Amino acid sequence: MTPPPAVFVALGTNLGDRERNLARGVRGLAQRGLQITARSSVYETEPVGGPAQGAYLNAVVQAETALDPEDVLASCLGVEREAGRARGAPNAPRTLDLDLLPYGALVVRTAGLAVPHPRMHERRFVLVPLLEIAPDVRHPVLGLTVAEMAAACPDPSAVAVYGPPRLLG
Repeated sequence: MTPPPAVFVALGTNLGDRERNLARGVRGLAQRGLQITARSSVYETEPVGGPAQGAYLNAVVQAETALDPEDVLASCLGVEREAGRARGAPNAPRTLDLDLLPYGALVVRTAGLAVPHPRMHERRFVLVPLLEIAPDVRHPVLGLTVAEMAAACPDPSAVAVYGPPRLLG
């Protein structure tokens, strides 16, 4: 039997109790059928784009699941809603944001889903935590490893360790 593919989800928050929001996100994913197998440290990051807003906390988790990518996305959206996420302007402040990054070697491009995340290679707040837990994972479209994408990332924004993986619950 083939093991399930590794699934990576980025978490971010800059409203309310940020640590609690991240922990809630990880618990919510686990309750929806994602078995968390690795957690990055928590990073404090400056906002990228959007209106003036406070700093984010970001992290990445690795999981295994029998869910297909569409169901993982639906799970992410459900966890966001439960955390009080209100979708407004792009890059606006948020209580919780969950983004599906790579899902094994799958490439999915539909009206409602893009896997791997189409801008992950341009975002230090995603690549730095992902680099910590999966430096050798290869982007199925670009052919680059996470380490190679991180080294070439054009994003100059600050990303600093905020706390250990235990903050994620």
